Amino acid sequence: MSRKEKILEMLASEPGDTFLRYSLAMEFRKEGDHESSLQKLGELTKDSPPYVPAYFMAAQQLVDLGRIDQARTQLREGIEQARTQNDGHAAAEMSEFLASLGELGEDDDEL
Repeated sequence: MSRKEKILEMLASEPGDTFLRYSLAMEFRKEGDHESSLQKLGELTKDSPPYVPAYFMAAQQLVDLGRIDQARTQLREGIEQARTQNDGHAAAEMSEFLASLGELGEDDDEL
């Protein structure tokens, strides 16, 4: 049984488990199924409270796909959530990553 199959099996009995849901998103990413991965990460950001690491992972994946503006949006939202949840470390990491993207991304050069 593959890691993904094991995660899906565990999710069947614990569908709300945040770590399992995050792990599934990472498995989709590893398989190259970026849209499924981003969808699962997006679901985690809509939880109450939102799962802060999902914003950072989604942003990294979006950058890998060349979707810089979407990555910036994820990072800004993630920083806000991290601060709301008093997670200064995550807010700092995402702020650094956002700064590394600059004001204009590669997809904005034509402006």
